Amino acid sequence: MSRHSEMPRILSGMRPTGRLHLGHYHGVLKNWVDLQSQNQCYFFVADWHALTTHYEEPGAMESHVWDMLVDWLASGVDPEQATLFIQSRVPQHAELHLLLSMVTPLGWLLRVPSFKDQQQKLKDRDLATYGFLGYPLLQSADILTYRATGVPVGEDQVPHVELTREVARRFNHIFGREPAFEEKAEEAVKRLGKKFAKQFSQGRSDWLQNGASISRENALFAIESSANLSAEDRERLAGYLDGGGREILPEPEALLTPAAKMPGLDGQKNVQVVQQHDSDAGRSGAGERKVNVYADGSRATAATRSG
Repeated sequence: MSRHSEMPRILSGMRPTGRLHLGHYHGVLKNWVDLQSQNQCYFFVADWHALTTHYEEPGAMESHVWDMLVDWLASGVDPEQATLFIQSRVPQHAELHLLLSMVTPLGWLLRVPSFKDQQQKLKDRDLATYGFLGYPLLQSADILTYRATGVPVGEDQVPHVELTREVARRFNHIFGREPAFEEKAEEAVKRLGKKFAKQFSQGRSDWLQNGASISRENALFAIESSANLSAEDRERLAGYLDGGGREILPEPEALLTPAAKMPGLDGQKNVQVVQQHDSDAGRSGAGERKVNVYADGSRATAATRSG
């Protein structure tokens, strides 16, 4: 197995709605830099998400996108360690968003806490649009497209990850059902090979009967370690392990960021936070790196294309 296949897969994005500030650096970018060496990381510019609130300002979007990427590189985000990309350049995000919208109850979106909260904060904007209501579902599509196992978020974004888990569960229930599922799953168990088939069967039995998490992990390891399975067989066994149908879309976990409630992450600057962390930013060398990145104007473009 490759190094990447054994590492947790992390996905995180940022909306290009204006210049970044120290709230973004201390609340998000420092965490990304720490994550990128220990995980398979996908960091993306969420330009479609920016349109959910700034749809009347598309002209400024492109410059914000590239300025943001330069700031990422200056902060230590390394395209050699993480994959960087622009959301709108990957149409599969929109395709999966459309498919998920077919099966997601409207009430699930209406109950997301940030929906009404953001409407109150952004009273100067007309947010009576499906795009704004459905942006948590677009987030779900972002996460599920890459089969991410973890999503770094602040406390206010945890409900979005929980929504993603519910959507994945519903999608799997509807589209993961197939005739003779258990028979096909048992055939897939045989294809694991004697050693891994025994490990999977014992782990599944202990997990379903006693709820032993370590046994579930052992069974998952057997699935991941076998070289004899097709992608469909892996989905079947992942679902069979939990007593359901095929696991087409895996459920991600919320990874609380060290600065779980860092002020300014929504673009509302906080003077006290800027003053408090100003000396830390100087020690980090981020300003010096930014000068170097701008000196090589092609680097930001090359970084996203190499992803």
